[in-house]
Amino acid sequence: MAETVGPEFGPLAALAGEWEGDKGVDVAFGNVEGTMITTPYREKITFKPFGPVNNGAQQLYGLDYHMAAWRPGEEKPFHTEIGYWLWDAVLGHVMRSFMVPRGQTLIAGGAVAPDATTFTLRAELGSTTYGILSNPYLARAANTTHYEVTVSIGADGTLSYDETTTINHARVADPVAHTDRNVLRRVGPA
Repeated sequence: MAETVGPEFGPLAALAGEWEGDKGVDVAFGNVEGTMITTPYREKITFKPFGPVNNGAQQLYGLDYHMAAWRPGEEKPFHTEIGYWLWDAVLGHVMRSFMVPRGQTLIAGGAVAPDATTFTLRAELGSTTYGILSNPYLARAANTTHYEVTVSIGADGTLSYDETTTINHARVADPVAHTDRNVLRRVGPA
């Protein structure tokens, strides 16, 4: 397993390490309120490099990924994710595979240049490659149909993202656009 982050990690090399940010904004349907609500949050993300991983002729380099987000003044996170970010240099794709503790998992991906500092990944319900899976309750009550995230690594040492999760919610007539965005700074090495 690799201990350093080199060019074999492609655009993921710049993400390795620990990041924190307190400029997070979550816009989502509030079940208690019965309407869209906006929640500020702080966040910590850790990306630990590993690889190569060989799948026959395919070779991947990746980042083990852990994320947690807290509302102001709260000690327990209101949202967590675990998973992997992967780089396939031959295909020229970045993949983000993660799970949330609500019983939902997805793999999003897209074509990305090896030296890209901004890229977009997508997942669609029903796709056999970049797709979304939910537990039976979520599939019925709040079914995620589309996911898209744009990630930017700034020359100023920042990591920012803007993501939209489209949900068919049983309590709302039209699809809900659940959005999250934040700007983070590196606080520790890979």
